[in-house]
Amino acid sequence: MMAAGTAFTLIPSAQLLAKTPGKRYAMVFDVRRCTGCLSCTVSCAMENKTPVGRSRTDVSQVTVTGKSFGSAVLPMPHQCNHCDNPPCVAVCPAKATYKRPEDGIVVIDYNKCIHCQACTKACPYGARKADPEFKTAPEKCNFCIHRLQEGLLPACVETCIGKARVFGDLNDENSEIYRLVKENKVYALLSDLGTKPNIFYIGLPDDIDDKAMLQTKPIQWQR
Repeated sequence: MMAAGTAFTLIPSAQLLAKTPGKRYAMVFDVRRCTGCLSCTVSCAMENKTPVGRSRTDVSQVTVTGKSFGSAVLPMPHQCNHCDNPPCVAVCPAKATYKRPEDGIVVIDYNKCIHCQACTKACPYGARKADPEFKTAPEKCNFCIHRLQEGLLPACVETCIGKARVFGDLNDENSEIYRLVKENKVYALLSDLGTKPNIFYIGLPDDIDDKAMLQTKPIQWQR
């Protein structure tokens, strides 16, 4: 569940599409196409065999308010933001969490992880799900690295019935994600913290602002 007080900030496309070394994997959530069906959560759990209650991706129902549209309810997908400056990496005492230089994915080395769960507290997005018994590593999205190595998309993207999730390399000018970021207004979570997330949102109302988002009262999506 996304915590109340989440702020969205409009990010200039020129800033997002600035070239970096290697690949720069990212994901865009088009909230106009998300139905809140939770196929992403289910497929992720099946693909990665996550424990009950520790899903790597979820969808919350968020109420937003704007000057031109009044109030609206939007489904908001949520998962690890694969930040360029990830706080979880800085606090890991075993150096088990790191950001891959070749593609920017933030991963956990399960052979090094000591299950201290420190990273779960450091993540400002609440995207790491702790093991309350401290027996296993935290759960977090890794963009389904094992699937990427086989030329496949992350499970949540492949099973999204509304095609609301788009994954790709922002350094690839021919990719769909590059086009979406270039042609749309793009928002990010808590960008004022300097984490530089690589999960982006499009399809938000035109006059939505951070102050409005700070007053959101999301609840877990239920069917």
